[in-house]
Amino acid sequence: MLKNKVLKIVVSGSLAYDSIMDFPGSFADHILPEAIHNLNLSFTLSDLKTSFGGTAGNIAYNLSLLNEQPTILGVVGSDFAPYEVWLKKNKIDTSRLGRDMKSKTAAANIMTDRHDNQITGFYPGPLLSGYVSQAEKMKNISLAIISPEHKSRMLSYAKIYRHNNIPFIFDPGQMVPAFSTVELRQAIKGAKVLIGNDYEIKLIVDKLKIKFEALLKMAELVIITRGEKGSEIYRGMEKITIKPAKPKNASDPTGAGDAYRAGLIKGLIMGYNLKTCGQLAGLVSVYTVEKFGTQTHRFTISELKKRYQENFKEKLDI
Repeated sequence: MLKNKVLKIVVSGSLAYDSIMDFPGSFADHILPEAIHNLNLSFTLSDLKTSFGGTAGNIAYNLSLLNEQPTILGVVGSDFAPYEVWLKKNKIDTSRLGRDMKSKTAAANIMTDRHDNQITGFYPGPLLSGYVSQAEKMKNISLAIISPEHKSRMLSYAKIYRHNNIPFIFDPGQMVPAFSTVELRQAIKGAKVLIGNDYEIKLIVDKLKIKFEALLKMAELVIITRGEKGSEIYRGMEKITIKPAKPKNASDPTGAGDAYRAGLIKGLIMGYNLKTCGQLAGLVSVYTVEKFGTQTHRFTISELKKRYQENFKEKLDI
């Protein structure tokens, strides 16, 4: 675990405006497998909201609720001003953001059906050549997370962190298909943590053409999230099963994975055992499930401690 005196958390990834759409039906009822080559669909939505999002923004926001002040690495466009005001209000360091005033900030259009299946259309925002040098300039980083954004930047961050002996979490998410086998292997190499949901981890194993047991040797920790079924943390062949926390409702699963990662980071820098890290991560994730949007929920540390006790029958020293 990490017990550095200087705790600097660096979060790289996308900063995006999210359009979150609620489809009351089931995608499966509208998609005909025998006609998928000629797909032409329209879904009537029951709700639509626009909010601040993106992997880096969501992770950083949840870290701010956990009394951390992370630094974001990311590239934004000419329309970013309202989002930046929000981040600064939540004590998130935006001083190292790259800005391309000729482009728009990233945008995600996320449609969720009644079974919590999602279809997402994502514009990744500006590329801004040479921006990753920001990571080389930073000192005293306790833990960094590489979350989904432009593939080239993700690969560069992994190389920089590896070279500078900075512990990092590699979280490829929906970007897994974009990586070649060689690129994916290089990005995972040296990671403290490889994290993904069960589908993403299976994609990684398939793309690398290895068995799951071989993947466990590629990172210090491999974490599989399983939504409402909880999560699993692997340290080598040791498996720690994390029971899920109970949400008060299930308004919207969007952003739950990012919230989980924030809770995990907090647990790691606090030096918690892996079971506690996983339980805290799972608990943080349910707060965003209970609210429509990815940065619309709030909690205090005292509320978090009380709810942790209720869910896991243990005290949380935070």
